[in-house]
Amino acid sequence: MNCVFIQLRCKPGKTYEVAEAVYAREITSELYSTSGDYDLLAKVYIPKDEDVGKYINDHLLDIPNIERSLTTLTFRAF
Repeated sequence: MNCVFIQLRCKPGKTYEVAEAVYAREITSELYSTSGDYDLLAKVYIPKDEDVGKYINDHLLDIPNIERSLTTLTFRAF
């Protein structure tokens, strides 16, 4: 599994709706509300044989009211 962190910027007033939709898909191991430029932070484990970008597009970014995302790939844990 590849661990990635995905930050989501939502349309104003839509953060809770987006969070509920993300949670309902059961693809995140953790989901947080955050301050700053992005509204939500999701920790997602992507299967090794999946293309990271395609997986995120197909499973997450088609949720309505997401304006922008920022994905951080992780590497070896220390």
